[in-house]
Amino acid sequence: MMSRPCDALPPVRGSYTHGAALKDLVWFRAGGPAEVLFRPVDADDLATFLAAKPRDMRVSVIGVGSNLLVRDGGIPGVVIRLPAAFGRVFLAGTRLRAGAAALDSAVARAAADGGIAGLEFLRGVPGTIGGALKMNAGCYGCEIRDVLIEATAIDGQGNKHVLSVADMGFVYRKSSVPEDFIFVEAVLEGVRDEPAAVRARMDALVAEREATQPVKSKTGGSTFKNPPGHQAWRLIDEAGCRGLRHGAAQVSEKHCNFLINTGEATAADIEALGEEVRARVKARFGIDLEWEIKRVGVA
Repeated sequence: MMSRPCDALPPVRGSYTHGAALKDLVWFRAGGPAEVLFRPVDADDLATFLAAKPRDMRVSVIGVGSNLLVRDGGIPGVVIRLPAAFGRVFLAGTRLRAGAAALDSAVARAAADGGIAGLEFLRGVPGTIGGALKMNAGCYGCEIRDVLIEATAIDGQGNKHVLSVADMGFVYRKSSVPEDFIFVEAVLEGVRDEPAAVRARMDALVAEREATQPVKSKTGGSTFKNPPGHQAWRLIDEAGCRGLRHGAAQVSEKHCNFLINTGEATAADIEALGEEVRARVKARFGIDLEWEIKRVGVA
């Protein structure tokens, strides 16, 4: 932890909150506080902060916490959360410009209303566009790289970068941009179609997701990446982990690749359960499951 974080923070137009609770901002509803939470007013305010902050200041970014586990000791340094001003969506022809804080589902609905097809899969991706860019999010055979034209990011020194799909270095559930890049906007493109047809496909996707995933539980989405040639949920199930518990954390009965907070689970409960699942899969199949959920902060 920084000894006197308030003394080191540069002046901004946005807001700083010291000791900000994060558990209400993440889907697991668990975890510790941010030492300092910064909400910039706009991209210029964010760039000003990044350019003026001390070089050794720790900086993290969170979206809506749909794929995030904040450990119980919280996150040292400054945690940046982009406010609603970064969530605007604009349509032009078959292209859509979305702020990084825009919910993936909201972008999918805006595309449908504008008669743009090809972005329906975003309705089934939890989280924001910024997170989707960072981890090449996708589902049902589509990923963000399939629809991306360009992304705008600000680096740790406050410099702006406009990146093409090739610049992003996308692989399965990951982009290869520098760790200090903070996305602020993306331009996506689909194809023209009738709004009713797009909505129908999107509604079918949502119905399938709700029937097969615990979307109404306190969860962090898919917990582990699919190993090459395997489905993570099937390995977890066959290793005898369906319904497995650790404290108030549980492997979902509905979908084994989801961990859920059944009540007042701590982040330590959730992480320990995930590690137990990994150990059982390793013992049964010799396969190392890789966390897809991002775990941050201190124990």
